[in-house]
Amino acid sequence: MNNAESTAWNTFLSAHDRVLARLDGDLAAECGMTLAEYEVLLHLAEAPDQRLRMNELAELARLSPSGLTRRFDALVRRGWVARERCEDDRRGVVAQLTAEGYERQKAAAPVHLRGTRAYFLDQLDDDQLSALGSMMERVAELSSERPTALSRA
Repeated sequence: MNNAESTAWNTFLSAHDRVLARLDGDLAAECGMTLAEYEVLLHLAEAPDQRLRMNELAELARLSPSGLTRRFDALVRRGWVARERCEDDRRGVVAQLTAEGYERQKAAAPVHLRGTRAYFLDQLDDDQLSALGSMMERVAELSSERPTALSRA
């Protein structure tokens, strides 16, 4: 990796970590939830009937099934989500957002948006946002292809 590549990669990782850490801190301090918990609630709030199969929720939240289970258990204890058996697949489990979870997500949304703007969007002008969006779209497309170039090497 040359210097420009190393700088780009390390700067991307650092910016990502710092933005997420600040968002996480804001949500914890002001809403009593982590960023990861907020994202789980948000995905459920946006889902039809505020329900998703657990495997779909794990994929949307970019979590392993076990990582989602731990996070989901904490949300169940708070009364923000519930588990239900899948009607068409007895082995499947559906995640359901509760009324309290919906209210908590809605209350946290302005905090999340404020932080997203302050720590990310407002740091870039329109041209930079457009360029970054195009670049990240390309990386996301390439990264979703299977098999990876490394696995074929």
